[in-house]
Amino acid sequence: MFKWIISSLLLVMSLSTSAAVDIQKDTLYPQVEFDTSMGKIVVELDRTRAPLTIDNFLTYVVKGEYDNTIFHRVIAEFVVQGGGLTTKLEERPSMAPIVNESGNGLSNAMGTIAMARDNDPHSATRQFYFNVGDNKKLDPSKRRWGYTVFGEVTEGMDVLEAISKVETAHNSTLNWPDVPVNTVLLKKATLLPR
Repeated sequence: MFKWIISSLLLVMSLSTSAAVDIQKDTLYPQVEFDTSMGKIVVELDRTRAPLTIDNFLTYVVKGEYDNTIFHRVIAEFVVQGGGLTTKLEERPSMAPIVNESGNGLSNAMGTIAMARDNDPHSATRQFYFNVGDNKKLDPSKRRWGYTVFGEVTEGMDVLEAISKVETAHNSTLNWPDVPVNTVLLKKATLLPR
């Protein structure tokens, strides 16, 4: 019972948080610009296919939660992942996890943006990744949940490809592989005007 009350409170708090910021609720295809240390990338999001995911993502964007974070996982011809760590390799706080919307008809194709998550299919919070290869194995099947795709790159694919080719190594602080040797910074994420 106590767990249920806490979960309900967290849900109400996260809903009121997203209502407190202008995330362009009436815009079906909002656009976000990522100003990175290697150039700019613009994505167009598809609210018709992933409304919960986009509301969550845009809340982080509008609140400046992605500003000055790093791309901490880069694997050529696979993914460029970021949104969760500071330049000091500290994890940023997250809102409550969201419901997985991977069965929305969008595929983890080259140039799309999707939500990162843990093994629990409903564990996505703030981290996202760009597909820099055709990663259909990340799509859902009859036997498993997939990873929610919620938009695609419309400008700056060359920048994304350049990021995907940076030198990486095992990072002893994080104890993770595939971390860029030289920091790739997401300086600012901006919800573009309608």
